[in-house]
Amino acid sequence: MGVIDKLREKNFDRWLGGYARHLARSATDRPYEGTRHVLFAVCDHYEPLWNRPDHATAVARVEAWHEKYPKVTAGFVDADGRGPQHSFFFPGEEYHDDFFDLIDDMVRKGHGEVELHLHHDGATEETMREEVLRYLDIYADRGHLPRDPDGRIRYAFIHGNWCLANARPDGRWCGVDAELPLLFETGCYADFTFPAAPDVSQPNIVNQIYWPTGDLARRRAYEQGRPARVGEQFGDRMLMITGPLGFALRDNKPLPRLEYGALTAHDPGRASRVKTWVDQNIHIEGRPEWIFVKVYTHGAPEAQGASLLGDGGRSLHEGLAAYND
Repeated sequence: MGVIDKLREKNFDRWLGGYARHLARSATDRPYEGTRHVLFAVCDHYEPLWNRPDHATAVARVEAWHEKYPKVTAGFVDADGRGPQHSFFFPGEEYHDDFFDLIDDMVRKGHGEVELHLHHDGATEETMREEVLRYLDIYADRGHLPRDPDGRIRYAFIHGNWCLANARPDGRWCGVDAELPLLFETGCYADFTFPAAPDVSQPNIVNQIYWPTGDLARRRAYEQGRPARVGEQFGDRMLMITGPLGFALRDNKPLPRLEYGALTAHDPGRASRVKTWVDQNIHIEGRPEWIFVKVYTHGAPEAQGASLLGDGGRSLHEGLAAYND
């Protein structure tokens, strides 16, 4: 297999052009000389029923977070003196009262928040809308998710398997081309699905916060967009908030590694990774001093949970603490 074939196998052709444009923008940006602010989020595709365990095992996964997350984050605060809050993007199709009894308690104590995560396959606009509204009502009734003055629920979203807007060529794991308008109509203010590299769903817009443009009902409508700017707002679409995507040097190895912000048991957060994320300089035009870093994980399974709730989680927060100067 040639180099080109290997690159296509990993779907580099989907996003390398966008990454080149990101590098070109970065080369012409004037370095900000004042105090910078890092706005950091861990967006967890939180799936207690991953790999279809028995119910007791799934409950134990949530209990581990309930018990250990406050301990591993103890002593870490941001510049405003506030402790870490984990973002549980909980899949609606995995909802159970006893999972949320524990998560609710964490949220009440200031250790987290709940947003919507959804897996589906072969959905239609009608079935997806019904699902989304049902899960939003459940979450809101439990005290999660804000509301507009008119009572409309507002939420952030992550698409399961990264297949936003029917992204896969084979049509699996979605089914709804017009997913972006549907999400906005049901109250979604921002999507946090990407980056998805090396998955085929990865867009060609890299390291940007942007508004999708063009026909938003088309498949992969997130492929075209307008960079978000201070003072500019659209009342008919949600914001796309992407995390860092690029390359980083490996420890004691000559070739760089692909960095896409995934926290895993084998690749936990640490100071060198935090620096790479911050260096991507994802920001809103007009506010160069605000750097947005969105990373993700699948924190419920035992291996990831043990890392995030142990040494991996502590090293992540130690790396972030270095920016509290």
